[in-house]
Amino acid sequence: MEPKARWTPALFADLPGWKADDLRDVRIAFSENCKGLRSKPEWISACSRFPFDGTVAKQREFIESEFVPYQLTRADAEDRGLITGYYEPLLKGSRTRTARFGVPLYSRPDDLLVVELGDLYPELRGKRVRGRLIDTPQGKRVVPYFDRAQIDVNALTATSSLKPLAWVDDVVEAFFLQIQGSGLIELADGSRMRVGYADQNGHPFRGVGRILVDRGELKLEEASMQGIKGWIARNPDRATALLNENASYVFFREIDAKPAGPLGSLGVPLTAERSIAVDTRFIPLGMPVWLATTWPNALLPLNRLMFAQDTGGAIRGVVRADFYWGTGHKAGEQAGRMRQNAKIWVLWPKGTVPPATP
Repeated sequence: MEPKARWTPALFADLPGWKADDLRDVRIAFSENCKGLRSKPEWISACSRFPFDGTVAKQREFIESEFVPYQLTRADAEDRGLITGYYEPLLKGSRTRTARFGVPLYSRPDDLLVVELGDLYPELRGKRVRGRLIDTPQGKRVVPYFDRAQIDVNALTATSSLKPLAWVDDVVEAFFLQIQGSGLIELADGSRMRVGYADQNGHPFRGVGRILVDRGELKLEEASMQGIKGWIARNPDRATALLNENASYVFFREIDAKPAGPLGSLGVPLTAERSIAVDTRFIPLGMPVWLATTWPNALLPLNRLMFAQDTGGAIRGVVRADFYWGTGHKAGEQAGRMRQNAKIWVLWPKGTVPPATP
């Protein structure tokens, strides 16, 4: 059964730390947000009147005047959920294969089919499957697309439809790039190539950290990105088998490297420490969100105004989000450690009705 959400009206005074958040960089995220929402009538007023050149106090006053907080909870009134982190990896690479750069990042293959089930069965609206077409004695048939292990083998065949978009030097970093969904590749001439999510092979994501925990090879608190990389470094002969346990495989496309952040699902660049990925069944893209959580590996409060500008295959649930930390190693350190409890309030435009209220 699909989970349901409850929207409970609240006051800004109910938001933990609301007055303490330094909103100076919010104008960047809000400006990008408006680029993605300019066609929506309920956003015309807010986007045309936001004090982009105003003080923090004026920005806070404006938000309080234009939005109403609603606390988001599950139908059973549970108000806490999981917040993880993600980032934009920075890898070394090349547009062509070299002795150093031999790990491919593939573009979307031509033989990957996407079937929108809602086109056939209205009750399955929003559901889709991916596969490929093969010839059988009974005629053409759609079968699952190649899984991770099969892609590595199939890439070596003369008939492979897999086309490398770029090459990097580390199979583990390439694996985590797929999990993040986008990243920057620093080329030999100092320029940067940005790659973004193009599609996925249709196989369900399976977290390798959870696999190692279930096998007793890592403790739950060790199953971060850093912990997984450490295990692989200690067990290099078992690395390929572990990574292949996650049959999901992401294909990439080249996107503009000029913006400060990668493009999220809203179609605008993400802002470090102000953008989150959400489950759009419960939080529409573009909504301002008040997030009340703690810093990774710490009990210090992290209470912050965020913007729902992205989605993710593993981001499923009512009180659930993925916190975007930015680009590079330091952002990756924070993202890899983040697995916090949190509460969420959605700031809804005044004069309009949220999707579900008690």
